[in-house]
Amino acid sequence: MHKTMAVGLAALIAIYLLGGMSARHEIFPWPQLSALRKMVGGEKVAAPSRYTFDDKERLIGDESKTLVTCPTQTDRTAVLLILGQSNAANYGGQRHRSNYGARVANAFDKRCFIAASPLLGSTNTRGEYWTLLGNNLIASGQNDSVILAPLAYSGSEVARWAAGGDFNPVLVDTVKQLQDSGYRITSVLWVQGEADLVMGTTAEAYQERFMSMVDTLRQHGVEAPVYISIASKCLEPSNGGFKEHIPDNAIVRAQLALSKSGHGIREGVNSDALLDGDDRYDDCHFGGTGGEKASQAWLNILRSGGRLETAR
Repeated sequence: MHKTMAVGLAALIAIYLLGGMSARHEIFPWPQLSALRKMVGGEKVAAPSRYTFDDKERLIGDESKTLVTCPTQTDRTAVLLILGQSNAANYGGQRHRSNYGARVANAFDKRCFIAASPLLGSTNTRGEYWTLLGNNLIASGQNDSVILAPLAYSGSEVARWAAGGDFNPVLVDTVKQLQDSGYRITSVLWVQGEADLVMGTTAEAYQERFMSMVDTLRQHGVEAPVYISIASKCLEPSNGGFKEHIPDNAIVRAQLALSKSGHGIREGVNSDALLDGDDRYDDCHFGGTGGEKASQAWLNILRSGGRLETAR
């Protein structure tokens, strides 16, 4: 009796291990059993979503968006091209929407929508603080209308934006779409660097690749100042980062050097120094207070024409 039970238990363990190995490595009999299950039960249909993404997981459609006529650009219109990785994308801890209707617009694919988180053109579907910046620019009297054109990919390193990188053609296409819509970009806002710190990119390589991206912009008629954030902080392995952050690192040194190099490059928001632990909801991405602080800091910079002001 005991011998029979032992044999049976051993057989069950062997079947379990065989099933696990088969599923993990896609070998017999897992593919055959999986195909049989699908044939009998049918393919599980994904639940419908309001969101549509492209092959790089960039948000390109949202059924809740309100399509509007693109505002005509005047000398009091800010057209902001927003580039970078997750803290420039839809990873914020707080959503925002335009307080001024179509006067704060999200431009995408030669169309305009009333700005509201998440913005079309970037990855993920959470919050962002660019719409809040648009509201603040109008409330401050700086601008009458604000066009937000975000193009940001989570985890993207600077090499992917340089000539030869896979985001460089998308950058060129985004610029052309804005130009075809009658828009002249007034500021380029760059928020990126965390991925390169983790990868160990040298200061020299970062500067070279960033300048390649700037050259791409200049070659396609973008004469606007390019504001480079001081951004390298994204902690914890769950975010692909480190346990601790060293403020004086190769990426920060590169960003500071670039901001003083001329070529229309100016220093943007120093989020490494500006935000504390409470401002990041997961030790990396901006929470509600983080977005508010960053938005106010960008407002101060844009109002001063690039001369850093003390936050109010």
